[in-house]
Amino acid sequence: MTTQQPVPEERRPANRGPKAAAHNRAALITAAREIFAVQGLDAPLSAIARRAGVGQGVLYRHFPDREAIAAAVLERNVREIEGAAAVTGATLAAVLGVVTWHQTQSAAFIGLLHAAGMNDRADTRAWSRKLSERVGNALRNCLPAGHRLSADDLMLAIAMVSGAATGPTPQERERRAVAAWRLLGITVGPVRSFEDE
Repeated sequence: MTTQQPVPEERRPANRGPKAAAHNRAALITAAREIFAVQGLDAPLSAIARRAGVGQGVLYRHFPDREAIAAAVLERNVREIEGAAAVTGATLAAVLGVVTWHQTQSAAFIGLLHAAGMNDRADTRAWSRKLSERVGNALRNCLPAGHRLSADDLMLAIAMVSGAATGPTPQERERRAVAAWRLLGITVGPVRSFEDE
């Protein structure tokens, strides 16, 4: 009769439980943001899982389909803009710098600002409009009294700049977006992610 020897503790993979799930979800959103920025919303989900360092099964446990992970990425983008606007003393220029960073990094974010959504489903369009409204509300809170643009005009200006934010690299898209803001007579702060703050 042979008995199986217990595996020494250092050889067993650590079970991080709920901490692993939260870490994996955050890693998947970060990876999706990077992959979608380069390859667009049609990028293979397997590329997202690989970038996050997890298997596709883990991806599908957190996000049942492409729309769910794209929604999580866009939600994160909008929360960053809201966070930038909520900073004490936040200026319109600083928040527009964060908006512009997202415009130059994400075609999906540009679609959101146009409230086009990711497909033709009514529920997706409604969700997209709500996220776009949240961006508008964040900007409205930073709009100085007496500014020559209303909040609605500002959202139209953002949509116009989104149309100019084209090019093969983020650097080229940023250069064109900043030039478009300048042509509109609007000052934009440093173009960066709110996470860089």
